[in-house]
Amino acid sequence: MKYNYDKKLLKSLGVGAFLGQVKLREKKIAEAPDTMPQSVFNANVLAKKLHPGAQYAVITAVADHGDAKSFTLAPDAEKGTEQLAYFRAGQYVSVALDIGEAKLNKPYTIRSCPKLALNGGYILTIKRSAGGFASDYILDNWQVGTKVKLSGPLGEFYHQELRDAKHVVALAGGSGITPFCSMAAAIADGTEDFRLTILYGSRTKDAILLGEELSAIEAAAGGKVKVVHVLSDEEAEGCEKGFITAELVQKYAGEGDYSVYVCGPKPMYAFLKQELGKLGLKSRRIRWEVGGEYGDPSKDAAYPADAAGKTFALTVIIRGEEFKTTCRADQTLLDACERAGIRAPSHCRSGECGWCHSRLVSGEIYVPAEGDGRRIADKKFGWVHPCRTYPLGDVTLEVPVL
Repeated sequence: MKYNYDKKLLKSLGVGAFLGQVKLREKKIAEAPDTMPQSVFNANVLAKKLHPGAQYAVITAVADHGDAKSFTLAPDAEKGTEQLAYFRAGQYVSVALDIGEAKLNKPYTIRSCPKLALNGGYILTIKRSAGGFASDYILDNWQVGTKVKLSGPLGEFYHQELRDAKHVVALAGGSGITPFCSMAAAIADGTEDFRLTILYGSRTKDAILLGEELSAIEAAAGGKVKVVHVLSDEEAEGCEKGFITAELVQKYAGEGDYSVYVCGPKPMYAFLKQELGKLGLKSRRIRWEVGGEYGDPSKDAAYPADAAGKTFALTVIIRGEEFKTTCRADQTLLDACERAGIRAPSHCRSGECGWCHSRLVSGEIYVPAEGDGRRIADKKFGWVHPCRTYPLGDVTLEVPVL
């Protein structure tokens, strides 16, 4: 056998030190305590801080914006949370809510900059929406001293240097401004390093959410943040008039490479999908924040018309125990569970994150193509995301407990 090292080096080593290792080891074992050793790797400590299973917070301040409010959250040490988790600007948390008998989780973007998490907490800005079950409850009930349970930071809607351009054109509508407030603040304080141009669509100047906050951040960012207000229903000095179009994006994108980020209401998404197709950008250069709940599916061309308006039986199995309720045809399986007081796991409510991943035991369902985040294997073996699944008949669902 040939060796790829010089055997002479081994021959020069004495064996005395090795012979003494057995006695030394026996001595150390005899001196050691007989209890199980306890140790935690630093990587595990960091992972627990960045990705907690749950966070507990208390509201310390409330700012009223008319049809929206901003809530400042601090860690609730009494419940075991010493510090709220650090996050990437643009991420969200899922808020656990008990509204009467209903138990649900709703996602809300962290509007504040990541540095605030290190120095105190988060700010959530929540806007009242038409028929908004959760938003109505929060705006009518949350106050200073209210205790809140949150998930850890979630979502992929943040700047990534390997994928995104150094110039981002952000297209926002309504409360969709919140992730861009966080990004802009992070740029202003040096946490993030890219250029951000925000085209913010509102109906009127008075309807602009967080206008003063955006102006202050823009002034502090040293030219790296620019905010352009686009008003659909009135003309105002310093604002664009109309809708956010491909032409408007090109106007403010300027020369050179850029990425487009979009966050806003569903009608805005539908309009921009047509407009952004005109820009000729690579698909990785256009980022869409998760769109939230889908709404009534009966408007879809693929939806079976004979199911509309009906109500079906829903059986939910959790750890072998059965719960029975009903689910309307225009209601997701997740919403029916929550309204019946069954806290099924969920976070994004958009069919993408996979936290509500459950097994369809039996029954016919409808899943809109938009936001169907299931894998091919899920479809083959009968797994669904209840937040994006509608009944077409009686359904039995097995829900995991995380």
